[in-house]
Amino acid sequence: MTDLRVSAPATVSDESIDGFDAIRLAAGPLEAAFVPHVGMAGVSLRHNGEELLSREAGLAAYVAHGAVMGIPLLHPWANRLDRPTYEAAGLAVRLPSGLPVDEHGLPIHGVRPSGWRVVAAGADGDRASLIAELDFSEAAFPFAHRMEQRVTLSPSALTIETALRARERPVPVSFGFHPYLRLPGVPRGEWVVALPARRHLLTDDRSIPSGATVREPAEVKPLGRRSFDDGYDELGPEPRFTVSGGGRAVTVRFLAGYPVAQVFAPRDHAVICFEPMTAPTNALVSGRGLRFAPPAGAFHAAFEISVASSRE
Repeated sequence: MTDLRVSAPATVSDESIDGFDAIRLAAGPLEAAFVPHVGMAGVSLRHNGEELLSREAGLAAYVAHGAVMGIPLLHPWANRLDRPTYEAAGLAVRLPSGLPVDEHGLPIHGVRPSGWRVVAAGADGDRASLIAELDFSEAAFPFAHRMEQRVTLSPSALTIETALRARERPVPVSFGFHPYLRLPGVPRGEWVVALPARRHLLTDDRSIPSGATVREPAEVKPLGRRSFDDGYDELGPEPRFTVSGGGRAVTVRFLAGYPVAQVFAPRDHAVICFEPMTAPTNALVSGRGLRFAPPAGAFHAAFEISVASSRE
């Protein structure tokens, strides 16, 4: 297997995950693996050899019907749209059939575009990196643009930087990521969750924001039997979301471009997601919080997942 901890460049390692070629980065106690040809999905994040991402669904299910696992990019929209049509930047769009839908039949998590190209992979000192790009053209989102993603792994954190580069017309920005985190060897009820001060975006019975909001203070509490599937904004500068237990703390920090978070923790599944989002759920339809990359311009966003030993 190619060792990216040395300076030799690499594009594809000899690792196979669920039958797909993956590139594995290693830096000190951390290892991460990505599959560029499957939506640039992050499929592994290990700390001292223990897996911190849920991979139960598997890549084959992700490819077939959008089953969420690992760290997938959700593009061109994160979470749900409340209908199969939208209008943005002067274009009226009707979504094609066959896209992933939720339990209410609503379009969810965008498309899974193929065609990512590895631009560079290698290491410099104690940091390993992977750069990939995608020329995006889909009927579901007819706004020509290029996506660029730089993944950097240090001994303490995985950083994912994304650039959306518009071509001749403005491009609506509504993407996000869905890091499916877990604490190996620690019962779900014992996980301690730290959330920043935030504004809760209340939803209707289809999980679509209603426009009503409630302020909530910062908190540090055991997860216990609680569940989450909640959106938040007004998070403050560089907000942090942490799950800790078993002597380990995993923190998702929004560095730039992500004013909205979705926290997802189903009661019957030992995972928790702190999802960085560039816009609120349903922004492509509602226009609320929707931003645009200008013609021939770019939109940049970045977040990191850091891992550290914690005091119990």
